[in-house]
Amino acid sequence: MASLFVIKGADQGMRFELDQGAMTLGRDTTATIQLHDSEVSRRHAEVRRHNDRFILSDAGSSNGTFINSRRILSQELATGDQVQIGATTLLFTAPAEERDDLATKIDIVGPLLAEHESQIVRTMSQEEGSSILAPPLLGTDESPWIARARSNLQVMYRTALAVSHTLDIDQLLARILDLIFEWVEASRGCIMLVDPHTKELTPRAHRTRKGDTSREKISISRTILDYVRQRNEGVLTSNAREDERWDSARSILHTGVREAICVPMQGRYDVVGAIYIDTTIPADRMLAATRTKTFREEHLKLMIAIAHQAALAVEDTSYYSAMVQAERLAAVGQMIATLSHHIKNILQGISGGSYLIEEGLKENERDVIAKGWDIVQKNQQKISHLVMDMLTFSKEREPDLVPSDINAIAADVVELMQVRAADLGVELAFKPAEAIATLRFDPDGLHRAILNVVTNAIDACDCVENGCVVVSTELDPSGETVRVVVADNGRGIPAEDIDKMFGLFVSRKGGRGTGLGLPVSKKILREHGGDIRVESEVGRGSRFILEWPALAVDASITAPREDDQADAPVA
Repeated sequence: MASLFVIKGADQGMRFELDQGAMTLGRDTTATIQLHDSEVSRRHAEVRRHNDRFILSDAGSSNGTFINSRRILSQELATGDQVQIGATTLLFTAPAEERDDLATKIDIVGPLLAEHESQIVRTMSQEEGSSILAPPLLGTDESPWIARARSNLQVMYRTALAVSHTLDIDQLLARILDLIFEWVEASRGCIMLVDPHTKELTPRAHRTRKGDTSREKISISRTILDYVRQRNEGVLTSNAREDERWDSARSILHTGVREAICVPMQGRYDVVGAIYIDTTIPADRMLAATRTKTFREEHLKLMIAIAHQAALAVEDTSYYSAMVQAERLAAVGQMIATLSHHIKNILQGISGGSYLIEEGLKENERDVIAKGWDIVQKNQQKISHLVMDMLTFSKEREPDLVPSDINAIAADVVELMQVRAADLGVELAFKPAEAIATLRFDPDGLHRAILNVVTNAIDACDCVENGCVVVSTELDPSGETVRVVVADNGRGIPAEDIDKMFGLFVSRKGGRGTGLGLPVSKKILREHGGDIRVESEVGRGSRFILEWPALAVDASITAPREDDQADAPVA
């Protein structure tokens, strides 16, 4: 579906789907797409859909509507267009077009059919193909033009690799400066990015050549920066005081720059920053310096190309960060809505129980008081389980592996859930395996994992006659894997829903389930190096198999030492 994604502005991270024939954009609360931007008119613009085309029209706004930095009255939108409304920028994405069936156009034939048509005449390895970028061998003649072309190609190739290997802008900019300093004899350099709020250039990366003893700050002429940003042109200055374009600019007179290059970082639609490098010559050498240029026109051209590659990477990283933030906000919103619903239900239960207790106290009816207290206790347990599941799921943790008895843990869960099973008319049984030695695992974690699965199994049997849940333990014959199996004769789970059940906030219980139990159990098992397997048949029931590596208890932990036995008192 077509959408507008806010990449700049107060609503950054919001995504608006264009699912209506006509949608208005504006500051007013009645606008289909409301933007919280004081520079946006109440009814600023309108998007209309005509078949598969989307037309953006200005609605007589005060500050105008722009597409890719050009003011428009009405224009068709294309994927990748940036719509600027006030201080807000939105990225338009059209619905994906259906691809043709390429299988009907491409046929991979067998060797017998292809043998008479073609034959391999030359092979080349990846390393050999990449050697085009390597410097020539010693003693090999190569024209200056070829040498320069090879050098430029190598720089652009390495720049492309650098911008594709990181999503950290600061690391990217530092790597770009390193590449520039390898290629050109600059003394100092820095990269500045446009601050999205102030629109001013802010330094983000700085480098000086090794051995440069100058501790002076890099003084960059604002006149040059304004020229580069406004005209979107790179400049090469050789002793800026002699350049006629800067004669009237006092700022140049204070910089003392001998040679400098400043280029704009032009992205797809806007300038996102600037790259500046210079060479400095000490005052005592200034008069004796030759007129040989360190920076030439080819350096300026390549610097512009490098800056463009860096700008594209900065834009991509910014858009990616905005999308990640949008997904996080959506996940937080879903979590808050889901948890609020369950907490509200629990509080309603506590409120109802409290009301019964209050009425029972008024009339001195012990049965009513007991009934109300029972309701309060049940809801207290619900909120306790909810909080524990939230804490377990929200943080990564290392299991506290201590010598424990899995039969005792499972038996405690069964005993704890007997009341709930009886309330729903479900039989709950426990079949422990014999002779399972004490193992090392996190007893609290696995207690919660088993408890959540048993709770689900009991709830799955509430709508069947003679519901039954059996919890059993077993040790693999090899002694390497321990299992807890929870089997029920409930309604069963469709095969296509089994994997979905372990998704966060996914529940088949309607308003009764939090959608946290199974994800938490799976997380705990995976922290132990295990997992949960599910075998189910609709109408026949399910088996949840919790399995993890059986870690034997170190003999030095449990066996008493000989000196301890020697010192032990004799009865």
